[in-house]
Amino acid sequence: MAGQLKEVRNRIKSVQSTQQITKAMKMVSAAKLRRAQDAILQMRPYATKLQEMLSNIVSNSEGESGMALATERPIEKVLLLVITSDRGLAGAYNANLIKLAKQMIKEQYATAYAKGNVTIWSMGKKGYEHFAKNNYTVTDTYKDIFLNLSFDNVQQAAAAAMKAFENKEFDVVEIVYSEFKNAATQNFVSERFLPIPKVTQQAGASKADFIFDPNKEELIAELMPKILNTQLFKAVLDAQASEHGARMTAMDKASENANELLRNLKISYNRARQAAITTELTEIVSGAAALQG
Repeated sequence: MAGQLKEVRNRIKSVQSTQQITKAMKMVSAAKLRRAQDAILQMRPYATKLQEMLSNIVSNSEGESGMALATERPIEKVLLLVITSDRGLAGAYNANLIKLAKQMIKEQYATAYAKGNVTIWSMGKKGYEHFAKNNYTVTDTYKDIFLNLSFDNVQQAAAAAMKAFENKEFDVVEIVYSEFKNAATQNFVSERFLPIPKVTQQAGASKADFIFDPNKEELIAELMPKILNTQLFKAVLDAQASEHGARMTAMDKASENANELLRNLKISYNRARQAAITTELTEIVSGAAALQG
């Protein structure tokens, strides 16, 4: 009985130690989330409007020169930019992103994958480790991007993807990431990066008419890479905020589960202690009765 009591006491101490860690991690994630949330909420309207403008320009300029990044080709070689996190303990965050990427490959690019023409550029260690272990064609060039997250570092990845697309190394480039909604909600989405998607014109709707100054070719050559850089940076900021939100929520749930476990363990401990006391009293009474007899 004494051994059982000691075992329960050790379990209670272990759960309490784990709970201290989960509470500390929740507080750290909450502080990081505040900064990441401010960054993406300021960035998103600007990036969304730029993407909309670029799609409109491309839609109204079909067949014109200088539109290499909007050229649609038969899809034979595919590049996926999968944005995961560097660390775990974020619930199903990384698992859902990896699942979405695999689902895309299976449903949309099965033919290219069967020929070995699907390449993954993983941004974040968790995605890289999974895809490398499961024999996908994955590169580690940008897996450490969150160690020093900046627009310049993300721009390098975007520029490399644009250059590879222009050189016909890939026929389509997709971004797989989590779109931040709030601390408890993330939307796991895929977004076309290249070729630049065109706006679907509704029947009878008039086309957007832009006035270009200086000339159209110069503006497109200057603006197109910058807008695409901004698009990828927005996705990375979305992913960063989503990661901290998912980790904060996961650690909050873990702390609640630890409370429930502690409550059950303390009940078990009290029952075992009462049983031990009852046994000892019974032995004392029995011994006294034997001596009297």
